[in-house]
Amino acid sequence: MKTVGVVTSGGDAPGMNAAIRAVVRVAYAKGFRVLGFERGWEGLISNCFRLLNPRSVGGIIQTGGTMLLTSRCPEFKTLEGIRKAAENLAANKVDGLVVIGGDGSFRGALELSRETDALIVGVPATIDNDVYGTEETIGFDTAVNTAVAEIDKIRDTAISHERIFVVEVMGRKRGFLALAVGLTVGAEMILVPEVPVSMEEVYKTVKENAAKGKRSGIIVAAEGAGDTRKIAREIEQNTGAEVRLSIVGYAQRGGSPTARSRLLASLLACEAVNLLAQDIGKRVVGLQKGEITNIDLETSCKNVKPLNFEMLKLAKVLAT
Repeated sequence: MKTVGVVTSGGDAPGMNAAIRAVVRVAYAKGFRVLGFERGWEGLISNCFRLLNPRSVGGIIQTGGTMLLTSRCPEFKTLEGIRKAAENLAANKVDGLVVIGGDGSFRGALELSRETDALIVGVPATIDNDVYGTEETIGFDTAVNTAVAEIDKIRDTAISHERIFVVEVMGRKRGFLALAVGLTVGAEMILVPEVPVSMEEVYKTVKENAAKGKRSGIIVAAEGAGDTRKIAREIEQNTGAEVRLSIVGYAQRGGSPTARSRLLASLLACEAVNLLAQDIGKRVVGLQKGEITNIDLETSCKNVKPLNFEMLKLAKVLAT
């Protein structure tokens, strides 16, 4: 019998519970034992885990967050912490570890893989959608839908009061979420960290839209694109438009996962366990061209997923 560990690390994402459920039930179908380590890497270091079975993961597929909890763990960034985690994996005879998280979690998993004999497979779950090797991550679709629902309501107020709204969505380093949200709400502008935009260009766009007869507008900005409070204030001061700021915030990370997030979680988690069953590790599972696939863990960690600039161009055309 193999022993499979599962851990959720980094920021939570809707669909993590669906992934945990799939890992446990697919593993049990293969006759494996499953240990769920709690609070992310902290659980591996402190050896805090619980034995999971198909009944213990019942009724969680529709819930947000992670039943295993997650936390930031500075100790895991040290060699001593990583080696302590490796020792606990060995002590519990863990043959394979499924890491459910984002790019930061996978960088930690890569370091751990160098200190342990346990096979490690990453399952990408992050609303940032920034993991190299997969077109979509678990939770991304849910976060997009959450933000879209909020902005649709804001648009009503923007039209009624003839205002410009700057709406901040998550994305400190990458603009995948802002781009998908901005395109699908028909935003007049989308600001992402990957494409620096001068405030003069923003003023120009607002003034041109006003000249076309647009009396309101939505500017979707990733949090990493700049200080949105300052952006909103300066737009108002330099265009004469009435501007308001709305921050969607942590609502994007919570809530019941969409059907797509649940489906992706189930498929990716199943692939992760299948790889472990074949004694294959140091991989990240993902979605490419509609197919479930996997790539080398180190390759995923060392490459930067490119933003779709054609989508950004399309958003500008559709906003005219």
